[in-house]
Amino acid sequence: MKQLNCIMLIDDNKIDNFFHERVIRKSDVAKHIIIKESGREALDYLASETPLLPDLIFLDINMPGMNGWEFIQHYKMLDEELQNSMIVVMLSTSDNPDDKSMALTQGIIIDFKTKPLTIEMLDETVCRIYTKN
Repeated sequence: MKQLNCIMLIDDNKIDNFFHERVIRKSDVAKHIIIKESGREALDYLASETPLLPDLIFLDINMPGMNGWEFIQHYKMLDEELQNSMIVVMLSTSDNPDDKSMALTQGIIIDFKTKPLTIEMLDETVCRIYTKN
């Protein structure tokens, strides 16, 4: 399986971040993991001068301040080349079919997964995305 340079987790839940970081490390699918606890913090990072850019972003929906949907609206305003270098996957506790269909109509989000992230889910996601591209 392809090893990515970097995966970003955007989630305000520290326990989920801790658990998901362990899953990513255990699967050895990424050299680097960046954790941002809000959409605003993630956008500021992505817009900064010399960030280590993630290949893949796992984005939570329900966060205070700026939720996942608001993050996507701002993300769409980033430089197109920057957007095209990253893949966004929604990772949420929501199993609402409306959330899933909304996610997939954004033109940015490639997949919608329900928490928690598992090694199998991560492997399947990375294989599916990176065998297409």
